[in-house]
Amino acid sequence: MGGISIWQLLIVLAIVLLIFGTKKFKSMGSDLGSAVKGFKNAVDEGEKEPEKKVEEQRLDNKMDSSVIDVEVTKNQDVKKDS
Repeated sequence: MGGISIWQLLIVLAIVLLIFGTKKFKSMGSDLGSAVKGFKNAVDEGEKEPEKKVEEQRLDNKMDSSVIDVEVTKNQDVKKDS
């Protein structure tokens, strides 16, 4: 008493096919598929991005450790009148 049977789903599918037609139905399916693919790629890229940031930080740290910052000052001898 509460579930949808396979026959009811088939009837709904047949009505949708009659209303939209098979061409429109195929294009909607391919659009949905490409959207899901794009979402998966974005999720995978998002997971890899922190790894790239960590690697970039490691490279930056290596470069920073090889650079020596030096401040050059000019010594001036101050003569005192004695």
